[in-house]
Amino acid sequence: MLSVCRLYISDLYHAEDVMSTGFVKVFKNLHRFENKGSFEGWVRRIMVTTAIDFIRQQKNIEFSTDEVEHFEGVQMPGLTEWSVEELQEVIDELPEGYRLVFTMHVIEDYSHKAIAETLSITEATSRSQLFKARRLLKTKLETLSASAHGQV
Repeated sequence: MLSVCRLYISDLYHAEDVMSTGFVKVFKNLHRFENKGSFEGWVRRIMVTTAIDFIRQQKNIEFSTDEVEHFEGVQMPGLTEWSVEELQEVIDELPEGYRLVFTMHVIEDYSHKAIAETLSITEATSRSQLFKARRLLKTKLETLSASAHGQV
């Protein structure tokens, strides 16, 4: 569950605190688990919600409101040439709103509707944030790749 918290919170110590808080919530609410779906999935949702609550307390999350009319496909470069740590660093560099939506949609497999409800934004804003996150990640990964190959 630390890796789940770490996806949302770049500082390891804060991620550990959030994980501990999440586990307190899990133990306090064990009686609410209804054996529908996996226990791990239930715990994971609690960790995600706890991480988002922490981020809201720490920062005023801003979502760019300029809606993108047409989302062209962003072809992401192959990810096999980077380590998990390198990819996490690049994701950590994304603006908070981009990072939250990207993580929730791509990594946690939340729908845009669920993201919108969780973050109190519109589905269109969720789609826009995801598109912009992918576009920025692609640029950052291409720059990282070029510098690794001495092309900068």
